[in-house]
Amino acid sequence: MSTRPDTTSGRKRRESRQYAKSEQGGATLRKFASRTGNRAEPDEEPWGFANPFSPIVDPVRRLGEQTAFIGTALASTVDAVRRYPGEVLRLIAVLGMGTGALAVIGGTVVIVGFLTLTTGALIAVQGYNTLSNVGIEALTGFLGAFLNVRFIVPATAGVALAATIGAGATAQLGAMRINEEIDALEAMAIRPITYLASTRIVAGVVAVVPIYTLAMLMGFLATRFGTTFVYGQSRGVYDHYFSSFLHPTDLLWSFTEALSMAAAVMAIHTYYGYNATGGPAGVGEAVGRAVRSSITAGVFILLTITLSVYGQSGNFHLSG
Repeated sequence: MSTRPDTTSGRKRRESRQYAKSEQGGATLRKFASRTGNRAEPDEEPWGFANPFSPIVDPVRRLGEQTAFIGTALASTVDAVRRYPGEVLRLIAVLGMGTGALAVIGGTVVIVGFLTLTTGALIAVQGYNTLSNVGIEALTGFLGAFLNVRFIVPATAGVALAATIGAGATAQLGAMRINEEIDALEAMAIRPITYLASTRIVAGVVAVVPIYTLAMLMGFLATRFGTTFVYGQSRGVYDHYFSSFLHPTDLLWSFTEALSMAAAVMAIHTYYGYNATGGPAGVGEAVGRAVRSSITAGVFILLTITLSVYGQSGNFHLSG
């Protein structure tokens, strides 16, 4: 009994099926490697067919993905409060007081308060010494009211929020991503962006109100203590110039800057944590990129609001 030789068409069909299986297996291995942190071999491209516009197209594509993610997260904040109020309350407590070793020292509240305490004391030292050289050290109270509200405390609080609650959110979401917990949420028909990102944005904006209030008070007290108790200036003189140049509208704009920076910090950090890849090393890299981007965005927000509100004049008149 003789066997029929393979025809050309049959051999081509078998080869195409084997090639498709190998491509499917390679794609699965590359996906698994990206989740676990192992390096996957890059796809080989024929020589001369590399995209020459990839250095321009890839950053634009990533910026578009980031913009779409942040827009979706911000648009879903109302839905997050309505659907997951318990998760929002839990996150407010976590962001304010921290967890583990951070909760032992008082969490984000103590860290932000300590940082603004040192910057307020720095205003007292530098301001009094500089003004005393020209004989107008009585205006140190003016510096305490002017610099703390408009520049020092908002900038310090923005950096502290990025380094504490922002970095923590990126690490949490990155760990959930590499452990496939976010994929599990999708399998349970839970919208992950709303549940993970939008709830953290709402919690960050709500938690920053008492945190920033304490930060502002610590800055005021540090400047007053350094000027009156350390340098011996009369408390009546300091309080006179401090109350004369401290306007309630400046405090409102300062809180607006803090709330805007908190929303930007949480939106940027949740994006990097949600899209973290490469295992634990990739999560650490995502935290570093998120902190860098959020600090840059916070400084830009502070500059934009300050220039928009006060312009070039500074909105005050000093005359004698």
